[in-house]
Amino acid sequence: MDFPDLTELPADLQKLAAERSAVNVYRMVFHSPALAPAFLQMADAIFQGALPHPLRELAILRVGHTYRAPYEIHHHENIGRLLGLDETGIAAAGSGSPENLTAEQAAVLSLTDRLLEQHTLTEAERAEALAFLTAGQLSDLVLTVGFYQLVCNFLNTFGVTTEGEKAPY
Repeated sequence: MDFPDLTELPADLQKLAAERSAVNVYRMVFHSPALAPAFLQMADAIFQGALPHPLRELAILRVGHTYRAPYEIHHHENIGRLLGLDETGIAAAGSGSPENLTAEQAAVLSLTDRLLEQHTLTEAERAEALAFLTAGQLSDLVLTVGFYQLVCNFLNTFGVTTEGEKAPY
């Protein structure tokens, strides 16, 4: 699908789009000019959350693989490496296998899969998570998984690729 014509947006949105236009998902999201600013705010907020960055990236990559979203996988493998996610974690996100992961990584992988499959956590799963995450970190995990489900649905529906992109990392 073609990118929207950013010159047709109101001036404030043109400015916002120009700040993000190097990344194709952000360009494409301006097909929804009323929703694009909130989408960008949520994306930014996730990166400022309390969940440790490598664990967040592990969860995002797991969502990307589950949704078969190559754009998401490409970017978050690179971002994950920059933020401390090791190659074992990156491989586990693709396979779903907790082999050779730390206990926390294995738990995040499992919790992400539970959220994707069940759309909730059982009381026991929640207790498992709260044994090593704060309530705020668990909240961030749940919101991150949900947001990246939305992102992957968007990427796949609109056929967003990395073609012509200038990644900011």
